[in-house]
Amino acid sequence: MKISGVDIRPGNIIEYEGGIWRAVKIQHTQPGKGGAYMQVEMKNLRDGRKNNVRFRSAETVERVRLDTKDFQFLYPEGDMLVFMDKESYEQTTLPRDLLGDAAAFLQDGMDVVMELYDEEAISVQLPDTIEAMIVEADAVVKGQTASSSYKPAVLDNGVRVMVPPHIGAGTRIVVDVYEQTYVRRAD
Repeated sequence: MKISGVDIRPGNIIEYEGGIWRAVKIQHTQPGKGGAYMQVEMKNLRDGRKNNVRFRSAETVERVRLDTKDFQFLYPEGDMLVFMDKESYEQTTLPRDLLGDAAAFLQDGMDVVMELYDEEAISVQLPDTIEAMIVEADAVVKGQTASSSYKPAVLDNGVRVMVPPHIGAGTRIVVDVYEQTYVRRAD
């Protein structure tokens, strides 16, 4: 489906110069002289390169629709991650860097959504939030309670997050996977 260059929105998947790109950030610019354009920061979904491109309203790009499939994370194998298709039970192995920082939040048996383009895995979406255990939390410094102060804590997967002062080691919390931030205490 062709769309105008100024209709690109963050999250759109487009075909550009023979590659598959995801629009990360957009900025509509209207200079005093000349026509308006859309400044688009894009990330290549195959090799991870980033690119900034200006699209004018007269330009069109091909918007790509990705197929989504439900998978389950099984286990890590070196630098690779093994997933299982929940319908056919076929196993798929993907490189860890395809997930980026979110790979640290994978848990055995976790349900994920895989985006496919021509049967090739382009990205893996984890749930937005997960439960994790705090294994180490700094002590509260007395007198720092005037403003909403947060302290660093280490989760059971090794990721550091900032938590409120009343949260200590051994507490289960809900963490935003993509922002890597504390959401709330787990029930």
